[in-house]
Amino acid sequence: MFVVLLKFTEARAKAPQWLAGHQAWLQQGFDDGVFLLAGSLQPQQGGAVLAHQLSREALQQRVHEDPFVAQGVVSAEILDITASRSDERLRFLLG
Repeated sequence: MFVVLLKFTEARAKAPQWLAGHQAWLQQGFDDGVFLLAGSLQPQQGGAVLAHQLSREALQQRVHEDPFVAQGVVSAEILDITASRSDERLRFLLG
């Protein structure tokens, strides 16, 4: 399982022109079943995505295809989590 941190850069002002593409990129991740959660980092620092069921390399490729990343609006950091405990509702995340 991975957490992707997408933190705004100095190019943040360009976000509106790439927003539709970024939203389409997020939707594709949900449609493909690899994104479980997406949301904003507060206060207005960027966003985060919870991803699973793909390799780190596949996720890195997917992240590089995000228009926000490709255009330098955000920097991306991928955190790899090896889950060992969970609430019963999230048991499906344990491999």
